[in-house]
Amino acid sequence: MQQSVAKSRRGSARDYLTLTKPRIMTLLLLTGLCGMLVGARGLPPAWLVAATMAGLALACGGASALNHVLDADIDRLMGKRTRSRPVAAGRIPAPYALEFGLALSALSFVLLAGVVNVLTATLALVGNLFYVLVYTRWLKRSTPQNIVIGGAAGAVPPLVGWAAATGNLTLPALVLFAVVFLWTPPHFWALALLIRGDYAAAGVPMLPVVRGEDETARQIVLYTGALVAFTIAPALWGMFGLVYLVAAALLGGAFLWLAWRLRRERTPARARVLFHYSLAYLALLFVAMAIDVVIG
Repeated sequence: MQQSVAKSRRGSARDYLTLTKPRIMTLLLLTGLCGMLVGARGLPPAWLVAATMAGLALACGGASALNHVLDADIDRLMGKRTRSRPVAAGRIPAPYALEFGLALSALSFVLLAGVVNVLTATLALVGNLFYVLVYTRWLKRSTPQNIVIGGAAGAVPPLVGWAAATGNLTLPALVLFAVVFLWTPPHFWALALLIRGDYAAAGVPMLPVVRGEDETARQIVLYTGALVAFTIAPALWGMFGLVYLVAAALLGGAFLWLAWRLRRERTPARARVLFHYSLAYLALLFVAMAIDVVIG
């Protein structure tokens, strides 16, 4: 009986899995994998892919767990979705979650440095620290531009994949970084429009809270336009071929149309559609990159 009570105070295995934010991690791993394929201009060795994906998963999971610890106070003030998170709800004590996050982060560095290369390990660690200390601890609570600058953390996985496959970073790798960086604001602001009241209740200065829905929708269109233009450019200078160019144009055109539609009619339904489409957009765009270089 006492063991059961002690276990419940530490949290369940499912709660610890929740700390790693597996749905978000899936997209990050996909961009990392595609970064490997694009960097290698083909298929890297299976062992290298496995080691890199494992190390990247540990880094992402560790950063997410630490995010749960640092955001527990505002999670309790927001909606049911965040109030029920393991640390905010008290199912996992903060010290346990902290130890878990630090352990995953350390294991990530050891694995990547020992099996892949030090550059890959360093990039994963930098992305982890930027997300936890710069975005979560500072930017998120201090400026409506939080997600613009903080988006750099989510743009690191393609660099991790590229460095794992090549052992270096070159200009094309930074193109992949920039794609995710430009994608992040319209993606996240669509969600922020949906839960604007939750952010306001927690005192988080997201753009819709500080500048209003109209300005947020305008910024979404601007960033989406910049993203679409930027994603087409690499095909024009020869980094990618026709498969990617067609995918970037079609996916980008739909993204821009949905953003413009939200600008004209700012409803929760429009914001929800844009948010979900943005997830599919990034995944499909990176898959198109990988297919283009593998078959090219």
